[in-house]
Amino acid sequence: MKLSNSIRLMSVLLGSCSLFAACKETFELPADRDFISENITYENKVIQPIIGRDNIHTGLLLDNSTLPLKFEIINPRYGDGTPYTDVFQKAPTYEWIAEYDGKEKSLAEIEAKRHLVEKPYFEVDDYGRFIMYGSSTNETVAPRPADTVVKTQDVRFFDLKVSNSGGFQIIKDLQLIPWRQRDYSPDYDMNPYTGGVAPDPRNPKDPSKREYLKPSWFSNIIGVNSNTNLKNDDKQTDLVVFIRRFEGGNGKSLRFRFLNPDSTSINPAKFNETKWDLLVHGFNKQMTSEYVQYDVAYPIPLTSIRTDYNSGSNARVVFKYSRTGMGGTLTYGEMGLDFRIFKPGDWEIVFMFRRESPKFEDE
Repeated sequence: MKLSNSIRLMSVLLGSCSLFAACKETFELPADRDFISENITYENKVIQPIIGRDNIHTGLLLDNSTLPLKFEIINPRYGDGTPYTDVFQKAPTYEWIAEYDGKEKSLAEIEAKRHLVEKPYFEVDDYGRFIMYGSSTNETVAPRPADTVVKTQDVRFFDLKVSNSGGFQIIKDLQLIPWRQRDYSPDYDMNPYTGGVAPDPRNPKDPSKREYLKPSWFSNIIGVNSNTNLKNDDKQTDLVVFIRRFEGGNGKSLRFRFLNPDSTSINPAKFNETKWDLLVHGFNKQMTSEYVQYDVAYPIPLTSIRTDYNSGSNARVVFKYSRTGMGGTLTYGEMGLDFRIFKPGDWEIVFMFRRESPKFEDE
């Protein structure tokens, strides 16, 4: 009896399977399809990269759309409807093929870990991130107007086609409004609209005055005349910094200089506690009475991976010296800068004491 029931059950199951197979074959039931939301968009649809730097714009809101997705920039046009193509031109861009860790012993070892590939100045990647590459320049990609007013006809608009096997959606009217090229950071000494010198924030209408970069920190540096601590505050600026190109290098140099108020050089050797061999990831150090110079790979820092030479996304340099103070106590003065340089070349970072020179001599 039990055997008979089992045979009947098996017959029913086999029949059901045959029926399902026949139905599937007859009606061609569709396979599962991906979902793509009609509400897919970006948190911020205005993209404002700085020309000449690697910029990444994120903020894709998926609204439960199924991954992976494909992205395609379509219908690029200015606000007046004129099409544009400049940001899609290709140029050589560095791409890492091995991990940089800051322990490389030569420029050749660094360069062996990356190579140049042709990429457009601006693109969207497989994750929906918009990237403006550091290969861009003011000459190849026109920045926003210098008069601070962005008119509709100056804005680059585009749409983004987002698709998967479930279909596609068009995210309309994204905007690309690039800032003028600024090749180093911090860069508040530069007018971001014109590229010229930034005015003095305390006297913005006085053309004879300007804004200066300041060290990221400095402490316990005594003035040689006043015998008091030098300082930067709302009333007094004793130490300023210049990041600028210089002539006569080999195209891959980074130089550090220190100046008195009369623009004469301070011998770097006076910063006797500085770890010169760990200052930057550089090679072929040259130390003279006027500067210290290294051969380096650009940009600086090369990546945001933590190394002995950076603090996150910035390179960090520290200059330190010791002297015997009152009562025979050994005291230390120091100053430092967190910075980035985005374009290759011959660059110098100059620390200038404006009001009085620092005191290095013992009491």
